[in-house]
Amino acid sequence: METRRESSEKYKWVVLSNTTLGVLMATIDQSIMLIALPDIFRGIKIDPLIPGNSFYLLWMILSFMVVTSVLVVAFGRLGDMYGRVRMYNLGFAVYTFFSLLLTITWMSGTSAAIWLIVMRVFQGVGAALLMANSAAILTDAFPENQRGMALGINQVAGISGSFLGLVLGGVLAPIQWRLIFLVSVPVGLFGTIWAYLKLKEVPRRHGAKLDIPGNLTFAFGLIGIMVAITYGIQPHGTSTMGWTSPFVLGLLSTGLILLIMFGFVEKRAHDPMFKLSLFRIRAFSAGSISTLLASVGRGGLMFMLIIWLQGIWLPLHGYSFERTPLWAGIYMLPLTAGFLIAGPISGFLSDRFGSRPFATGGMMVAAFSFFLLELLPVNFSYAEFSPLLLLNGLAMGAFAAPNRAGVMNSLPAKHRGVGSGMNSTFQNAAQVLSIGIFFTLMIVGLSTHLPETMYNGLVSNGVPHSDALRASHLPPVSMLFAAFLGQSPIKHIVGSQVLGTLTRSQQSTLIGNSFFPNLISKPFGDGLRTAFNFSIIVCLIAAVTSWLRGGKYHFPEDSIEDTAEGRSEDKLAKL
Repeated sequence: METRRESSEKYKWVVLSNTTLGVLMATIDQSIMLIALPDIFRGIKIDPLIPGNSFYLLWMILSFMVVTSVLVVAFGRLGDMYGRVRMYNLGFAVYTFFSLLLTITWMSGTSAAIWLIVMRVFQGVGAALLMANSAAILTDAFPENQRGMALGINQVAGISGSFLGLVLGGVLAPIQWRLIFLVSVPVGLFGTIWAYLKLKEVPRRHGAKLDIPGNLTFAFGLIGIMVAITYGIQPHGTSTMGWTSPFVLGLLSTGLILLIMFGFVEKRAHDPMFKLSLFRIRAFSAGSISTLLASVGRGGLMFMLIIWLQGIWLPLHGYSFERTPLWAGIYMLPLTAGFLIAGPISGFLSDRFGSRPFATGGMMVAAFSFFLLELLPVNFSYAEFSPLLLLNGLAMGAFAAPNRAGVMNSLPAKHRGVGSGMNSTFQNAAQVLSIGIFFTLMIVGLSTHLPETMYNGLVSNGVPHSDALRASHLPPVSMLFAAFLGQSPIKHIVGSQVLGTLTRSQQSTLIGNSFFPNLISKPFGDGLRTAFNFSIIVCLIAAVTSWLRGGKYHFPEDSIEDTAEGRSEDKLAKL
């Protein structure tokens, strides 16, 4: 007869495998659309680069991220109140159902685009339920001396899923764009049934109430800021970006006011959604701030690396624009390998030596890797580029797993769900913020030299003065999106009607593999160096913040009843 100890030993591995599957599936779908967008837009017969259609382009990418950022804290809180396993199981079912609905789009044009965006929103709801509760369920199942390893595997699966999605999207979308959603359905069905049959609920305290004012002010405040970021990188009037538009400024102001109100609401709430007293635990606050900073330094840079490969490097090395999405994902694999290698190892070692040396060291090495990437020419040698991607992946993996373990170990058992959700909010919201920051830095860099370079290049190849002048004053973000979508950017920048007036030789030059990459290389390099410098600074600040977490710390389980007012955290958090 199986002993209770043996049963517990087997159960924790069931929890690890199921939650890792759930988080991996959710994060793969965060990025799978990045590479598949060209095939999706061709499939639904819409040109996202026509003025007014950039809305669909941005929200297909960002809707999933915005929803998960807004909801993970609330769902973590609901897990603490009504059962983490119950909320997690619901997440698997919701995610699978809306993945199926995404595959059965029967419309075309803008109707299909709106359908996909709405279904992505609901798919994000399921993903938020999975992300909010997986770390808490793991922490409940594993003893203190093994949590780093378990959370490391789970965390690394989540982060590496963002990169694996790039390759998966590149492989499946050219066959049939619906496959990028359909592939989640059998996996989701299996995971849903497995979770319902095998995962066990840990008894929770009852009587807590949902903090409705806190949820509303937080959700609408965060949504306001994220929508403002989305529209801030789009052109407005004669400006290359929309940061000065009344709409964006109004959203930013409203979002900030609501988040300030949220802080006051939470301080007075009997059962707050965002447990502010947890920030009195040094290991939690330092780890969460480090999470935010690392995500800001990493999130938007993935877009820049993909554009670098798709828009410049791959075409210069003989790849057609249509083939660049898939190969960009393949050439990014060293980054994923670094995560997969360093994450579990550093998580395992952090169980013995604590989180601080690995998380801090990881951020310092990440800053160094960004410095080395900055030294590369725009048309680099892949033999130099790939080791730097691997180094960056190793550094980020070394940070992510121990940092997550340090955060979860610092939490009292009854607040692990909300604490996990808070940490995930920092990570997910920072990714959206990072995209806004990096695109802004890149557009500023492009705006300085690109118009003149574009004008001279077009005129020298026969484009009439007026058409070259018009093309040179198009928003730089349109050119970035064109390269990002696996199409010849010049076709959209100049227009087929103008190209038809040129000789075959001139047309061949303009829409060939080398004209646009050579044209944009110098301005893009200027913007890229600015972006790398920003990442270096943010990673170094994250390293300092991580070091301030103090030594190895586990929240004493016998003191959790004191935490309602935060007294225990003050007393027990070690400096």
